[in-house]
Amino acid sequence: MSDADKREIHETVLRYCRAVDRLDYAGIRAVYADDGVDHHTGFSGTADEFVAWLEKGLPHLDGTMHLVGNHLSEVDGDQAVAETYGTAVHWGTPADLPAINFTSGFRYVDHFVRTPAGWRIRERFAVREWTRNDAGRITAPTGDGPENGLRGRRDADDPFELLRQRVLG
Repeated sequence: MSDADKREIHETVLRYCRAVDRLDYAGIRAVYADDGVDHHTGFSGTADEFVAWLEKGLPHLDGTMHLVGNHLSEVDGDQAVAETYGTAVHWGTPADLPAINFTSGFRYVDHFVRTPAGWRIRERFAVREWTRNDAGRITAPTGDGPENGLRGRRDADDPFELLRQRVLG
């Protein structure tokens, strides 16, 4: 069990969260093993089916933000288990609709496998610990541009994507 393995597993969880928040469906699929499966609230199936399910649902939201906290992993050869605590904020229009304006506390309970491409999720259980109704509580940011605080986007014009392109080419 190496620290490098644990870091790579943690990075895989972070890449997943970023991909969901930015609507990067190829990035979501990339964190799963070829035979990966996912069990989420309202869904259970293969990684390919999960990505297709997200492609139908995520664009109906104006945004999501997944924040991860505690993360532990246990590695045994080419297998690992990991538990990651997090909070996921979801918002959409209309702002007073509870089904799309809520915050959840969750745990990802993952079975990882080492593949030629690196550590990948073979099976994920997204355990919802609690949900808070945020309907009517989220307000839109004011202004736009650096002087008023940049706004995140879910496309190639997101500030991170623009900076990545400028710095890394």
